[in-house]
Order: sequence, then structure tokens, then C-alpha cells
Amino acid sequence: MKEWHLLLKTRSYTEASIVQGMLEENHIPVQVLNKLDSSYLNFGDIEVYVPVTLKEMAKALLDKALLN
Repeated sequence: MKEWHLLLKTRSYTEASIVQGMLEENHIPVQVLNKLDSSYLNFGDIEVYVPVTLKEMAKALLDKALLN
């Protein structure tokens, strides 16, 4: 089993989906874990994970996307 690195924590499902799409477009496997409470959306987070071996590449892509 692969080890995963937490790349991003957000409360926005839209942001998590955009990051997931960008990473998958660049052939980086992604796991999204939705820990938001279904009744009270101000509790919990959505976490985006990438394989540890690809964390530097994923972080560079995320940083580049945030600069644009």
C-alpha cells in the first residue's frame, strides 16, 4: 500500500475538486477525504492526499496554480 501525503486542507469542495482535477490532469494520483459534517458545514475539512513519492511535484503544481 502506498503512503499518502496531505497536500491541502480546505472547507471548499469546489477548491478541492479543482486541485484534484489539476493533479489528475498531470498524472498524479489523488485521494480526497471529505470530513465535513453533513449538517454543520463549519465543522471539519476536505483533505487532498497525494503519494509521498510525488509530493514535491504536486506541491510545485499547486504553488504554480496559486500564483496564476
